[in-house]
Amino acid sequence: MRRSFALLAGVLLTGALTVPASASAGDEGFTIKDPRITESSGLAASHLHPGIYWTHNDSDDGPYIYAVDSRTGRTVATVTLSGIGSPRDVEAISIGPGNQIYVGDIGDNLDGSWPYVWIYRLPEPKVLKDQTVRATQYVVKYSDGARNAESLVVHPKTGRVYIIDKKENGGHLFEGPARLSASGANIFRPVAAVDLWATDAAFSPNGEQLAVRGYFGGIRYDWNGGKIQREGRLDVPLQGQGESITYSADGTKLMYGSEGADSAVQAQDAPGGGGSDKSPSGDGSGSSAAAGDGKGGTSDGFKVGAIAVAVAAAAMFGLRRLRRRR
Repeated sequence: MRRSFALLAGVLLTGALTVPASASAGDEGFTIKDPRITESSGLAASHLHPGIYWTHNDSDDGPYIYAVDSRTGRTVATVTLSGIGSPRDVEAISIGPGNQIYVGDIGDNLDGSWPYVWIYRLPEPKVLKDQTVRATQYVVKYSDGARNAESLVVHPKTGRVYIIDKKENGGHLFEGPARLSASGANIFRPVAAVDLWATDAAFSPNGEQLAVRGYFGGIRYDWNGGKIQREGRLDVPLQGQGESITYSADGTKLMYGSEGADSAVQAQDAPGGGGSDKSPSGDGSGSSAAAGDGKGGTSDGFKVGAIAVAVAAAAMFGLRRLRRRR
C-alpha cells in the first residue's frame, strides 16, 4: 500500500508540476542559430505560423527577412524583398492588420544625415519556404527634421504606423498618417515624449500596451488611444547589445533579442494584460494569467487542483491504513 500510494502521489504531483504553459516551447526563449544573422535588430512574432519569429540584420545584408523557428532556433524561410531599392540601415520589423509585415529601414547613425528613410510592407507568406515577395516602399520624413530611429510599431487594430526616435536623453513617439502613401513623402509628427534611449518597441496583440526597450531597461506604456501613459518599468534582461523586443503571439510573453552571432532571445512574462482579443470574456484584454501578472489561470489552476488531489489521496490512504492497524 505504501508503495502504491507513493507511486500515485508521485504521478499526480509530477503531472501537476509539468503541465505545459499556454505559450509554445519557443516562447520560453531560444537562440538564433543561423550564421547569416549576426546583427538581429528587430523581432516580430508571426501571425500565421505559431512559434515563428521574423527577424533581419541591421545593415550590409540586403533585402532579406528571416523566419526563425523558436523551438529549434533555426531559419525555416528566407524572404527576399523585391520592388524596393537597396536597404541602408534596417532596424525594425512589425506585423499589422491583415498579416502585413512592415520593415523599418529607419536607422541613421549620423542622426540626421539622410533627409528621408523608408518603410517596406509585404504580406506575410502563407507558406514558409525560401521565396521572393514583392514589397511596397514608402518614403518617410519627419516634420521637425531628420533623425535616427530604431523602433517602428504598427497598431494591431488601426494599422497606423509609429516610429520612436533614438535619443540618449529620451525621444518622441512619431505618428504617421492614417494610411501610408506609396506616392510622395509620408510625414511623421511627434505626439508624445518617450523617456528612454529606445532601441525597439512593440504593441501588445490587443493594442492596449506599448513596450519600449533600450540597452539597459524598458518602459511599459498604456496606449490610451495614442495618448500614452507610463505604467512602469520592464524587467529587461542584461544582454550584450539589446536591440529588439516583441510580444509572443498570444501576448503572454515579452521576447527580448540581441545582436551578435548565436544571439539569444530571452522571454519574460508580459505585464499589464497584453493578450489577444480571444479571451472568454470577449473584452479584448485577455485573461490576467495569460498576461503574466501572476494571478493564476487555467494552467495554474490545473496545477493547484492536481496538488489538491494528491493531498486528498494521501489523506484517504493514510486514513485507511490507520483503520487497518486498529
